[in-house]
Amino acid sequence: MQVVHERCSGLDVHKKTVVACVRTDQGQQTRTYGTVTRELLRLCDWLQQERVSAVAMESTGIYWKPVFNLLESLDVELLVVNAQHIKAVPGRKTDVKDAEWIADLLRHGLLKASFIPDRGQRELRELVRYRRTLIDERSDVVRRIQKMLEGANIKLGDVASDVMGVSGRAILWTLAEGQSEPDQLSQLAKTSLRRKRAELGLALEGSMGAHQRSMLGRQLRHVEFLEDQIKEVSEEVEERMRPFQAAIERIDEIPGLGRRSAEAILAEIGVDMSRFPSAKHLCSWARVCPGTNESAGKRRSGATGKGNPWLRPALVEAAWSASNQKGTYYHALYRRLAARRGPKRAIVAVAHALLTAVYYILRDGVVHRDLGADHFDRLDREAVVRRNVRRLEKLGYHVSLQPMAS
Repeated sequence: MQVVHERCSGLDVHKKTVVACVRTDQGQQTRTYGTVTRELLRLCDWLQQERVSAVAMESTGIYWKPVFNLLESLDVELLVVNAQHIKAVPGRKTDVKDAEWIADLLRHGLLKASFIPDRGQRELRELVRYRRTLIDERSDVVRRIQKMLEGANIKLGDVASDVMGVSGRAILWTLAEGQSEPDQLSQLAKTSLRRKRAELGLALEGSMGAHQRSMLGRQLRHVEFLEDQIKEVSEEVEERMRPFQAAIERIDEIPGLGRRSAEAILAEIGVDMSRFPSAKHLCSWARVCPGTNESAGKRRSGATGKGNPWLRPALVEAAWSASNQKGTYYHALYRRLAARRGPKRAIVAVAHALLTAVYYILRDGVVHRDLGADHFDRLDREAVVRRNVRRLEKLGYHVSLQPMAS
């Protein structure tokens, strides 16, 4: 088998230890290091001493990150590899054998590196992901507030569309402070909710205990704290996103995608599309396309797989929004597929279309152009005509078509 890297190293990374195997023409050496910074610097010195040109390690949890942070400063080709792609033959398995196996695969060019962005984008990723975590946590607290209100026989959510809106917050804070008169609470309604004061008074008749008032106050303060944190993180994300402002504005023109979802997408894939050979490769990496599993001429499960746990939810959320915007290609695509394949498969297809559009916008620097709600009708006009004629004939009509004068 052809040797691609004459001097290379394979690393078996764990929480407390890193087993390193260096393969050369003279043979192999194996050493074990700790994962504290001083030990990892010793590992770097040893790899430089052995004149290693390529290093590969498994992407095991988060334990590869400290090793990667120090090794990326070396003048070596650094690969982080999916553990499923390098699984050895079952049998005798030790940390030393794993490191030797990784080094052997790397030596012969049989490893495919995972996509690891540069340090700046990794920091941006952490901020955007943390913001997403804060937003989800806020949603959890709001749901707990609604659950507690139900336990106190208060049906505020049945009347107010947003319990944490301006009117809802004023009512909740007043409840937490001890006021329980429905008529007085209903007078706190503002804007459009003022027209529902009668219904609101009925919904606010309940029996809130002292412990529930205490819980409500804590939960409201928790929501405000999380909102402050989200605002601070969003300001830092916006500052770091300034170099990509033009790309964000172009992505924002796509139906269903807003600034926050554009930031989430760019944080995960970056703006350099040269790392993805085509839009299909990007969609496959994000797992928004059917899987391929066929044997003996039989098609097995086409499940999409897990994929990026941050990018895919952002795309699916945007796809639901895009599918509800009538008069667009994405709405027509969803309606076309949902009727035959169901709403879940259809929404993944819309997410695939959105990511494909993002790919070409970033690669070619073009603006988004919607294909239109009649795109599929224009693909085969004759088929549309035949289908509708057959439907009318089944209803008992004789159909005669005349083209309209242009």
